[in-house]
Amino acid sequence: MTNSIASVPADALSVMAEPKPAHKSATAAGAAQQFEALLLGQMLRSAHESGEDDDADSSSDTMRDVANQQFAQLMAKNGGVGIAKMIVKGLEP
Repeated sequence: MTNSIASVPADALSVMAEPKPAHKSATAAGAAQQFEALLLGQMLRSAHESGEDDDADSSSDTMRDVANQQFAQLMAKNGGVGIAKMIVKGLEP
């Protein structure tokens, strides 16, 4: 018994190579959500940098960045500002 592609019917290979539409839309939605989280994180970082003083502690900066990332991901996961929805809607045929 050999494990080669030659022993697999051609129909099975085409089905394995093409993702299902539901999987493709779930992947697009996940990528759009991650993109929205990235944008929200950048907005939060920019807002904090504009109001911060020059003698800020580097350890507090690191912790604030981690908190901003987590907050941005949580916001995007719960709907965010709608950027991910617009991206997914734009990708639909």
